[in-house]
Amino acid sequence: MNKAELVGAVQKSLDDSKAGAERAVNAVIDAIKKGVKKDKAVQVVGFGTFSVRKRAARQGRNPQTGETIKIKASRSVAFKPSKTFKDMV
Repeated sequence: MNKAELVGAVQKSLDDSKAGAERAVNAVIDAIKKGVKKDKAVQVVGFGTFSVRKRAARQGRNPQTGETIKIKASRSVAFKPSKTFKDMV
């Protein structure tokens, strides 16, 4: 399912206009982004938790030359589904 299909599903569920459903989907996505940035985690009961994970600096290898390179430390967003969601899938 892509974003357009998600908007269509929300529209059908809410019996709303497509524009209203798109605003609702965008509002939820923006709230999750802001929550992860501010609090480092967003928990949606029954769905899962979005959180920031830190990756340490490490050694890597350039696949074309085989040369060893340094990969900087970084942060990424992770999603851990809830038990209810995992059991459903």
